[in-house]
Amino acid sequence: MPSGMANERLFDLVSYARRGPGRRDHLSPGEIAQVARTVRRTPEVMVKVLSRGGQDLKAVGRHLDYLRLRDEGELGLETDDGQRLTGDKATQELVESWDLDLEEHRRRSDLDARGGGSKKLVHKLLFSMPAGTPPDKVLAAVKNFAREEFGLKHRYAMVLHTDEPHPHVHVVVKAVSEQAVRLNIRKAVLRQWRSDFAAHLRALGVPANASHRYMRGENSPRKSDGIYRATQRGQSTHMRARTEAVVREFASGGLKVESEKADMLRARNEVRNGWNAIGDILVRQQQPELAHQVRQFVDRMPPANTEKEMIAAHLLEQIRANAKRDRSSPTR
Repeated sequence: MPSGMANERLFDLVSYARRGPGRRDHLSPGEIAQVARTVRRTPEVMVKVLSRGGQDLKAVGRHLDYLRLRDEGELGLETDDGQRLTGDKATQELVESWDLDLEEHRRRSDLDARGGGSKKLVHKLLFSMPAGTPPDKVLAAVKNFAREEFGLKHRYAMVLHTDEPHPHVHVVVKAVSEQAVRLNIRKAVLRQWRSDFAAHLRALGVPANASHRYMRGENSPRKSDGIYRATQRGQSTHMRARTEAVVREFASGGLKVESEKADMLRARNEVRNGWNAIGDILVRQQQPELAHQVRQFVDRMPPANTEKEMIAAHLLEQIRANAKRDRSSPTR
């Protein structure tokens, strides 16, 4: 971990707006830096756990082949022990080196004896930064992160992909460590990984932040990896179905208010209160310029709309644009 970051606590925005003895009234230097990065819209890191395809050897093999064999040629698998595996036997070599065949046999024997759900052989992770970030720095930051998080514990391999505008690194981590401890990735762990990845990027001179979506006023629902990638390609059946449902509601008399709207507005109010409290603290800590930026950040937050409301707004915008174009078109 970069110097000074090992004990950095995850930023809890809402705690600053609480009343009573639990309310916080001081910002540490690290928290002030986090506030500054967030309100100045420093590029946000993305760390995702890809949920499908790590339960059996065939699926693991297909994923490894997908990672290393691209249209631009073979990329190779960079492993935790410094090797770069290439060639027809690269995937099989890694599977054998990690003893995944023995792990699968042991897991199946345990399931036959005790029953229960299937456990993963590997975890599939994705580390990404927005377009324009130097790919070599993204790869270097992931290497540093993986060395500190998994080194001498969990075997891992990685591949840098640059076939999309945002550079991203796929990491495959053996689920069971060399000490026979299974890796369980919970939400708190994932949040810490985002923070650590951002810190490694900053140590390499790359502006990077790891704030929570709700802190930035983002309320669009998270999508699964499959839906996300299909949407990026313009092939999402999920979004098509949601859009068609909104059109049907419009035709039948207007949008119906969704049940989560009240919860969304309540959460947005908590976020605003938290940011306003932080602005007050910054003034008391002689940070008036940053306090002003916090106020502007809050004022510019997008409306707290549900996905259905956002789709409806987009459709109305398209209708207005089409009507404007029709009016401006010369008649014949």
